[in-house]
Amino acid sequence: YLFSGPRGVGKTSSARILAKSLNCTEGPTALPCGTCNNCKEITSGSSMDVIEIDGASNTSVNDIREIKDEVLFAPSGSKYKIYIIDEVHMLSNSAFNALLKTIEEPPEYIIFIFATTEIHKVPATIRSRCQQFNFRLIPTITLKDLVVDACEEMKIECSEDAAFWIAKEGNGSSRDAYTLFDQIVSFSNGNINLEKIQEKLGLVGLDNMNSLVDFMTEKDGTNVLNQCDSILTSGVSIEQFIVDLAEYFRNLLFINYGILKESLLGYSSERFSKKASDSFTVLQLEHGMELILSLYKDIRYSVNPRFELELLLSRLSNLTDYISNSEILEKIKNIKDSITTGSIHTEVHIEKKKSVIPINNTVSVEKPLTEESSPASEFFNKFKNKHRSPTVIKEKIPKKSNEE
Repeated sequence: YLFSGPRGVGKTSSARILAKSLNCTEGPTALPCGTCNNCKEITSGSSMDVIEIDGASNTSVNDIREIKDEVLFAPSGSKYKIYIIDEVHMLSNSAFNALLKTIEEPPEYIIFIFATTEIHKVPATIRSRCQQFNFRLIPTITLKDLVVDACEEMKIECSEDAAFWIAKEGNGSSRDAYTLFDQIVSFSNGNINLEKIQEKLGLVGLDNMNSLVDFMTEKDGTNVLNQCDSILTSGVSIEQFIVDLAEYFRNLLFINYGILKESLLGYSSERFSKKASDSFTVLQLEHGMELILSLYKDIRYSVNPRFELELLLSRLSNLTDYISNSEILEKIKNIKDSITTGSIHTEVHIEKKKSVIPINNTVSVEKPLTEESSPASEFFNKFKNKHRSPTVIKEKIPKKSNEE
């Protein structure tokens, strides 16, 4: 069997459950009892017939040759002898080649279960000899239910928002969610809420982020930088500030697209500032996210990360004025089409100037400048008279008779 999928989704745990199902005294069964000696030994990791091997630590061909020698011996007290090889993609090519013949024609009492997070690194010759099962990320709602169940089992009070936040931070991995949950339990004193999590883990918090972005929509750079100072003073690291800011802009982008799933946003859509979601366009939010993510990449080489963050916030304070190149081209195209179709009427107001015509070099009379009396028209008339075409001159000369 070949189990593949992301980390922390239960590949190795499923391999142990499969081993219980095969070696249970009531099995093979889909529901192992969990109370027989075989099930208990597998749970505690002391079973002689279920051998777990770390592929990352046993990568050489000699380790695989030991397995080839061991498979010749039948199981001691179970129906099957099961080898669980975790992170099997870490084995060397020679180790895979040594394993080929064994997994192609194994004894009837031998079962191999491989687990890997990188299925593409497993040779095709191995994959073709296995039954493959692809594991997927666990939905956030399912992880939230697991956290709530753990709280009930441990008799710990946990708010709805806190349980949802833990599940969201698990990113589909039950192991990551449980690890974070254990960390929070250590300082919660039997009562888990979002305020304690934000205070102890150094998070910005949704309310602070709402007020910060509201100042950005008002182009109030002064309050934006003051809010940044108060957040950093409270103990939030600059890297965490950037991460939370990027996540907030990502959620605003989802809201602008009409995606309101709580499992994606992490909170109810009503908790986000409506002023912020209405003030920015999709292109402006995308540009803002590009600036934030670019800063996160470059901040490790910065002379002073705080200066970089403050410069970013100052730029984001003018984000509502951002116009993309595509929008500029679209406006130019619309203006061009309007002029072509004649839907735009341009009005030109020409102020009539007054020309001063001197008389006897002493008296000047103001006369309105008209088309006939303008200097340009007078010059044109003189030019026309001087260069009159010959046909016009011939018409004015009387024709001579034949005698003349």
